[in-house]
Amino acid sequence: MQRILAVMAHPDDVDFGAAGTVAGWTDRGIEVVYLMVTDGDAGGFDDGITRPEMAALRRDEQRAAAKCVGVEDVRFLGRPDGRVEATLDLRRDISRVIRQVRPDRVVMPSPERNYERIYPSHPDHRAVGSAALDAVYPDARNPYAFPELLAEEGLGAWTVREVWISGGPAANLNHFVDVTDRFERKVSALRAHASQTGQMGDGLPQMLRGWMSGNATMAGLPDGRLAESFQVVNTA
Repeated sequence: MQRILAVMAHPDDVDFGAAGTVAGWTDRGIEVVYLMVTDGDAGGFDDGITRPEMAALRRDEQRAAAKCVGVEDVRFLGRPDGRVEATLDLRRDISRVIRQVRPDRVVMPSPERNYERIYPSHPDHRAVGSAALDAVYPDARNPYAFPELLAEEGLGAWTVREVWISGGPAANLNHFVDVTDRFERKVSALRAHASQTGQMGDGLPQMLRGWMSGNATMAGLPDGRLAESFQVVNTA
């Protein structure tokens, strides 16, 4: 495992779902790259900030959050926040980055709606999950899919070995990562998204401990442990 690509809809998505896990990967010397499909311009709580200003702010926040968990390479596609669709154009753009990065693993949001906990099921999350999964299979590995990527950009086909899906229904979860020792780094990454989490104060770590301890319980971990949860799919 040398390189991992996280494809997410908005700045802060990867930090809510997987920052502790990412910190563990970078601690082991694995290169992690972030691809944010939107700039999160529809987020925040300050009416005095214009939408272009919010987009620029959230890009900076995501770069700062990434540094908290050892990630230096953060990329953005700049799609409109709240209006993402799983189009062929989006599949091509994600396939391009997969061929550029050549990751062994791709982390992505679930394309399925989670009725037990609705917040991970934002329409942008589901659209990005669907497009990213299609980009992994069949697009990025098929030299005849989006042939312009090879002909015009020299990007050859690449096969991703596995995907880790975050935020899906509990029945689909099959892998849990104990991140108790990296919890504070996860909190620091999320606090870097001040436009989104600043108003939460001490409620942020309390909220995180609530659902992460639930993940740990599902994983059969001892009391007091905290975990992030995924559905791992073999795509080799």
